[in-house]
Amino acid sequence: MEIFFNIDETEKGFLYEESMRMLRTNIQFSGGNLRVILFTSSIQDEGKSEISFKLAMSFAKLDKKVLYVDADMRKSVFTTRYQIKENVQGLSQYLSGQNTEDIVYKTNIKNMDVIFAGPYTPNPTELLYENKLDEFIKKQRLQYDYIIIDAPPLANIVDAAVIGRCVDGAVIVVKSATVSQRIVKRVKDQLEKVNCKIIGAVLNGVEMKKNSYHYKYYGDYYGNKK
Repeated sequence: MEIFFNIDETEKGFLYEESMRMLRTNIQFSGGNLRVILFTSSIQDEGKSEISFKLAMSFAKLDKKVLYVDADMRKSVFTTRYQIKENVQGLSQYLSGQNTEDIVYKTNIKNMDVIFAGPYTPNPTELLYENKLDEFIKKQRLQYDYIIIDAPPLANIVDAAVIGRCVDGAVIVVKSATVSQRIVKRVKDQLEKVNCKIIGAVLNGVEMKKNSYHYKYYGDYYGNKK
């Protein structure tokens, strides 16, 4: 579909942008077969939506064709954050069969398209279990270099784990001093139960200091602690 809204491309400062480039580079060096990447967290407000969206923008600036999917059909913040006022079609409508047309929207950013979560649905887990999600992602793989999926937090609901069966890998966003390592490991275990590869974790909200990064990437964040 045609461009209907503009994404704010304002940079947030050198440290922020450099940390996003570091995250992008870590993902690239984790393997060339990592093209469909899921982002989740343990609880709400850990920053997964902003980080995943900025990462999608970062890949697009490398001249990679990117699709950003808002898959949080329970509590999406995308339309309010970017002040989307149009009546858009989204993932919930597609998976429920209400809309079989194209739900991919273009943006003002070259090489970057988006899919909205769609209206709230009371049964998103059941919709995600349907084969339509698998088929849809397989189709989009033919069109895009990277597909970045923003999934719901995983501590209390299983939506992200259900989506995890369709992706190449997952990144867990952890807000500093917010959740315990035990809870994060439980999220990691849930993803691994569906054979979803854990790429690593992003520690968000770290106090910014001179010569440090806003986000830190931890491939071995979890260790073996309980």
